[in-house]
Amino acid sequence: MDFEFSPKVKDLQQRVGAFLDEHVYRNEARFHEEIATNRRAGNAWVPTRIVEELKQKAQAQGLWNLWLPESEFGAGLTNLEYAPLCEIMGRSHLGPEAFNCSAPDTGNMEVLVRYGNEAQKREWLTPLLAGELRSGFAMTEPAVASSDATNISASIVRDGDHFVINGRKWWTSGAGDPRCRILIFMGKSDPQNPNRHRQQSMILVPMDAPGVRVVRQVPVFGYDDAPHGHSEVDFVNVRVPASNLLLGEGRGFEIAQGRLGPGRIHHCMRLIGAAERALEAMCKRALERVAFGRALAEQGVWRERIADARMKIDQARFLVLHAAWKMDVAGNKAAQKEIAMIKVVAPNVACEVIDQAIQLFGGAGVSDDFGLGWLYANSRTLRIADGPDEVHRNHIAKLELGRYLAG
Repeated sequence: MDFEFSPKVKDLQQRVGAFLDEHVYRNEARFHEEIATNRRAGNAWVPTRIVEELKQKAQAQGLWNLWLPESEFGAGLTNLEYAPLCEIMGRSHLGPEAFNCSAPDTGNMEVLVRYGNEAQKREWLTPLLAGELRSGFAMTEPAVASSDATNISASIVRDGDHFVINGRKWWTSGAGDPRCRILIFMGKSDPQNPNRHRQQSMILVPMDAPGVRVVRQVPVFGYDDAPHGHSEVDFVNVRVPASNLLLGEGRGFEIAQGRLGPGRIHHCMRLIGAAERALEAMCKRALERVAFGRALAEQGVWRERIADARMKIDQARFLVLHAAWKMDVAGNKAAQKEIAMIKVVAPNVACEVIDQAIQLFGGAGVSDDFGLGWLYANSRTLRIADGPDEVHRNHIAKLELGRYLAG
């Protein structure tokens, strides 16, 4: 593969980077102050004005929906072309949403593009693409090991021209946001099917449907991520029209596999950006802080750690670019090993680099003053979200061993 980016991508890299420099970084403090003000007023779950302003600016500059390959709805970029742009966005927690490129909306929009019918696209995809509302993905359950999707126990039962839904979900990211209007819900519609991968279906569930109740927001290492959140949601006898079913009964596992591949690589792209920002903070701090008569940057232990961070980030980036390239030239299924590899490598590298940055900052690193704690919490979560390391390592090993068993 050729790692040289096209003039179009280089131009977009410059424009996205300039947008962060001009509009995003300087408004991170304002975002947190808005959340804090809303929290003091009694409700942190209010969309911030700054994010809506950033979205309007990005859309006006044509920096919008850059993520969707092979579709008339996106910017016409391949996965490989989008990777360096997503990395830049990942440098700030405000970046992805400003460009309408944030999870779980990107994955949900991809599901609607690939598997939704025309009516579903009109009702939900169109406003999502416009950034007018947000969405959630209700898959993980507290009662079962959801890393094995066939364990999903929530039920989707046909009743005439409706389906009745029951179950408890959690880590439904974004469901705490009042702009979240629609959930993609995965449950079992045919639990007795002898094929375990044909027991599940996915269906669209409006947040305001009777019987949908947000139980709580689940914090991550103490961060509630308002106004986005990671919700535990109860579904009790929720009735939705049969026309809300995606693709067909028994196709839920198939949809999940189609959704999670692109979602995983997007997370990894953003993690490279997060690791880069942590390394940048680490280097600047090392140059300006003095301990035992010398700047930290002059001390061998920190030079070694900075060097290791640079090597690991570049290794992870090249793996991500290779996976993106293979998705483009061979398809998501053919790239499953490469996707699994980066899903293990990128979060681990980000965690290592951010942890070293925290260590260099000392007491300041574990405060909220520099954002490293939140950055670590988010990166550590991604060693579990969209499949834990152990599942991906097992899958990689199976594929590798299969090369020899086939003979």
